[in-house]
Amino acid sequence: MVNLKQNRFTHAVRMLGGISVVVALLSSVSIQAQDSVLDIGDKRELFVDDYLIDTLDGTEQQLSKLRDEGPVIQFDNPWEGAFCGYVTIIKDGDEYRCYYRALPQAGKDGNIAEAYAMATSKDGIHWEKPKLGLFEFDGSKENNIVFGKHAPETHNFCPMLDGNPNAAADARYKALGGTKSGGGLVAFKSPDGINWTEIQEEPVITQGAFDSQNVPMWSASEQKYICYLRVFVDGIRRISRCESDDFVNWTEPKLMGYKDKPAEHLYTNQTRPYFRAPHIYVSTAARFFPGRQVLDKEQAEEVGVHPSYFKDISDGIFMTTRGGTDYDRTFMEGFIRPGIGYENWVSRTNYPALGCVPTGENEMSVYANMNYGQPTAYLRRFSMRLDGFASIHADYDGGTATTKPFIFDGKELTVNFATSAAGEIFTEIQDADGTPIPGFTMDDSVRSIGNEISRTIRWKSGADVSSLAGKPVRLHFKMKDADLYSIKFEK
Repeated sequence: MVNLKQNRFTHAVRMLGGISVVVALLSSVSIQAQDSVLDIGDKRELFVDDYLIDTLDGTEQQLSKLRDEGPVIQFDNPWEGAFCGYVTIIKDGDEYRCYYRALPQAGKDGNIAEAYAMATSKDGIHWEKPKLGLFEFDGSKENNIVFGKHAPETHNFCPMLDGNPNAAADARYKALGGTKSGGGLVAFKSPDGINWTEIQEEPVITQGAFDSQNVPMWSASEQKYICYLRVFVDGIRRISRCESDDFVNWTEPKLMGYKDKPAEHLYTNQTRPYFRAPHIYVSTAARFFPGRQVLDKEQAEEVGVHPSYFKDISDGIFMTTRGGTDYDRTFMEGFIRPGIGYENWVSRTNYPALGCVPTGENEMSVYANMNYGQPTAYLRRFSMRLDGFASIHADYDGGTATTKPFIFDGKELTVNFATSAAGEIFTEIQDADGTPIPGFTMDDSVRSIGNEISRTIRWKSGADVSSLAGKPVRLHFKMKDADLYSIKFEK
């Protein structure tokens, strides 16, 4: 592409002639080149979209396979039951919180029987249900109900830990909940995520379907609150986005697109900033297939699923956005796939929980609602390596990957990668035109073999790349039987 522009420029100069034309063309080329150079600073960049990738030759972007870690929370208390759902996972310091709708019997959205319960954990793996003593159920407050007797907002109450440095002490946590019949989404606040009060009685967002989990977040990169909410467009479940500076006054929702990918029924969007790269918002959305029936009546009776909840199926998908009104659906395949057994092939099961959290030194986890509408309803955990949603993958025959031009801020380049014993990665730094920079060429590169969350890249002269900071460069990787998950320039 660079050579093509250069050829067109040379031809134009020869045909038109004149100093003024040359100056104008030079200025145009300079402006275009400057606009096409990304500024990644010292941010961690994951290969979950095409933001940084220019060319792949013999390599491909590959969605990672999750490790199934099994059940973590059984929804087996009398106030919980078959219709627990709309789960949110939050890590607050050393404590993990799991918020979920508690509902033993199916009913109309926003009915008085709906409540929200909370489980806690020290590691995101082993969970317990604290006796909060806040709300009465069947004559006793010995339960883990954290938010109740507040219909219809208890239908889809969705909390967030507010990362806004200017957030008031009594509003460290915020939440949205509500239904269309109730007028929309009502805003709540809490100092501790346990004791909740309304910010105001009137709904703060009034345009939407609201029959699903509507997801608020604080964006450090955009410096505003964002809510991703469900809407219907031409009969398809879609996602809209609105913004706020104060969590009370919100813009009108704008429909999210998928660039060149088709729209599918996405029931919950589960969009949150990724905790190691918060400028990238990760979405583990529930993909819904209405009328796509797997079980017959006898099979449904065998697993005990509610008669209204076995004529559709669903799974979890992965997509990202960096702000604006487009999701990037680089990967159309399923991310959380239904497991073996009839119980996994019923309506509204396999719904991902909101939130991806670290659960080990090198590990992070996502969760999913399983066996919906069944007496055995529970929450399941799935793990992966840090940054491990997707990778640039090379098979045994090998290949290359080259980034777009960018400028960075830092002294050393680190990568999150894995190879086989036969695999390897070589790293070259090029100028913006793709010419290898002396001292950082492929011949100078020290081979990377191993499996590390953070490996410092080295060349024969060492690891210091500070001489190139602020200058437009490209990274060129030569890979064999390897996966590259992320890069980061360290100061």
